Amino acid sequence: MATIADIAVSGAINLLTAFIFLLAFAILRLQPFNDRVYFPKWYLKGLRSSPSRSGAFVRRVVNLDFRSYIRFLNWMPEALNMPEPELIDHAGLDSAVYLRIYLMGLKIFVPITFLAWAILVPVNYTNNALEAVKMVANVTASDIDKLSISNIPLKSQRFWTHIVMAYAFTFWTCYVLLREYEKVASMRLQFLSSERRRPDQFTVLVRNVPPDPDESVSELVEHFFLVNHPDHYLTQQVVCNANKLASLVKYKKKMKNWLDYYHLKFSRNQSQKPQMKTGFLGLWGGKVDAIDHHISVIEKLSKEIEEERKRVLKDPKSIMPAAFVSFKTRWGAAVCAQTQQSRNPTLWLTEWAPEPRDVYWQNLAIPYVALTVRRLIIGVAFFFLTFFFMIPIASVQALASIEGIEKRAPFLKSVIEIKFIKSVIQGFLPGIALKLFLIFLPTILMIMSKFEGFISLSSLERRSATRYYIFLIINVFLGSILTGAAFEQLNSFIKQSANEIPKTIGVAVPMKATFFITYIMVDGWAGIAGEVLMLKPLVLYHLKNFFLVKTEKDREEAMNPGSLGFHTGEPRIQLYFLLGLVYSTVTPVLLPFIIIFFAFAFVVFRHQIINVYNQQYESGAAFWPDVHGRVITALVISQLALMGLMSTKEAAQSTPFLIALPVLTIWFHRFCNGRHKSAFVKYPLQVMFFCMTNSGS
Repeated sequence: MATIADIAVSGAINLLTAFIFLLAFAILRLQPFNDRVYFPKWYLKGLRSSPSRSGAFVRRVVNLDFRSYIRFLNWMPEALNMPEPELIDHAGLDSAVYLRIYLMGLKIFVPITFLAWAILVPVNYTNNALEAVKMVANVTASDIDKLSISNIPLKSQRFWTHIVMAYAFTFWTCYVLLREYEKVASMRLQFLSSERRRPDQFTVLVRNVPPDPDESVSELVEHFFLVNHPDHYLTQQVVCNANKLASLVKYKKKMKNWLDYYHLKFSRNQSQKPQMKTGFLGLWGGKVDAIDHHISVIEKLSKEIEEERKRVLKDPKSIMPAAFVSFKTRWGAAVCAQTQQSRNPTLWLTEWAPEPRDVYWQNLAIPYVALTVRRLIIGVAFFFLTFFFMIPIASVQALASIEGIEKRAPFLKSVIEIKFIKSVIQGFLPGIALKLFLIFLPTILMIMSKFEGFISLSSLERRSATRYYIFLIINVFLGSILTGAAFEQLNSFIKQSANEIPKTIGVAVPMKATFFITYIMVDGWAGIAGEVLMLKPLVLYHLKNFFLVKTEKDREEAMNPGSLGFHTGEPRIQLYFLLGLVYSTVTPVLLPFIIIFFAFAFVVFRHQIINVYNQQYESGAAFWPDVHGRVITALVISQLALMGLMSTKEAAQSTPFLIALPVLTIWFHRFCNGRHKSAFVKYPLQVMFFCMTNSGS
């Protein structure tokens, strides 16, 4: 059980780490040779030029303006200065709404923290129940636990305070959720109605086109929509399997880049035309004129590409049973996308076409039955992945409680009782170990989502985020509590009667707050500071720039701006919502750590969105119902956890009053979805008609 001293050591280590990261970032971002690493978004938009192109060599590498170092923290207010409408124009609605998740966390937890510390902390602290329990049941506890509900004796009337606060926290959270749902829904509809005309706004994706022996897929699709949508149908494009064509295009692009390089080389020294060897990797073979050689190769590739394109369009085996169908108006596309086209609901499946950047081409032609089988397989695989991950979680919890280990392995006592080592192990190591265990999980979940057959990057990320959140609830939250409590109280479980075990668990669950505090400091403080430093992109850019960059096109591709990564970032945020809501009435001492995370992360990610991240797609904030639902899930879990804890406290008179909370919360969730969710899954015809009348579309 981590003590106040252990938490202080962890806090010092993580604050020092965060400070070092921020100081390194503040210095590195000012250097001209790092400009493309820390401001790539402006380069991609063509609004920034490299400061290292002109002036003395030293000035092109190092910033010699010492006044800029004095203002090294200016990036924080600069990140907050851009108004939200301008941010939407600059980065898109997805990025702006993603930031509202952090703001929503601050709106929820700042008032809750104030009330919890003003009311619940004094109520919890002015008791001595833990001292009595430790004497009777040999349960481990720390000074931090005296601030929790565990310090209140059985059958106490003080539990009424926690029940009243649970209602207050629930009502406040629901109020904030409702306001945010209304706001984001309004922002989405306004964004859709005012957005510039794009082809995907007039296009529907059609899948599972049935085979016809008398017509090709292209002819069948055109005939079907001319008959069923005669007034609005415009054109169609079938999906083709053109892997060889894509390889040829990619190779031609590479050759063009080499041609640009040799032109640039010749422009610098026109006395001699550049030469190259035609053998393997240019190591041997006869010498030829590099420019003429690449021109001839490109001409040959252009002919091959044209021939391959014609072959693909004529080859029935290359035509997939899917097509993009375009309409004359948005209204016509909306009607088609949101209606059933055939008596057989598994044929002629229509949905809004993702924007070109959002399409995941590999999954467009998967048959309906195959999709069902794939999702069954992945469901079973995810179950076993979640179950077997309990093993490393249990190992992490073994590190989280030194006192518990000493009871079962006394021979380690002489080593781990050294004060500093003990503080580091309990206050820092468990959080970093758990974070390391989770590094590869998002990649695994994304592979699983791709196998399931989703057709857009946005839907892939939303599915991965859902699975990641479930995984975090079961393994990180419930796993940490249950395995930690069981291991920590193992000696007591063996010696006490069976009917006393639930009481011991009820006392032990709030004690795991110290573990989550260390995790928040590692992941939410030092981890967020590491995000803004971008050490990996920095190293990779300079390695590519030194070894691979030949032209400006290469230098642009060497930049790695990345993106928000909804499938990794949003579940991570939701874990903090879960921890904050669960421990708000149980151990309020955790709440300030949550607030620091939301405030710090909001500033950091706002800076990254403005200057760094280049979003891969724009979904119009279609992910918000998932965000809302996961906060509701956290709220219900917190209510059920409090009910279970109160039942171990023999608060028979007060506990029944908590039963209404999850019922009201679930009703509230259904109300919000009924009121606003349709705006995120369907395009209102009224909005489409407004677009049609105001833009001629």
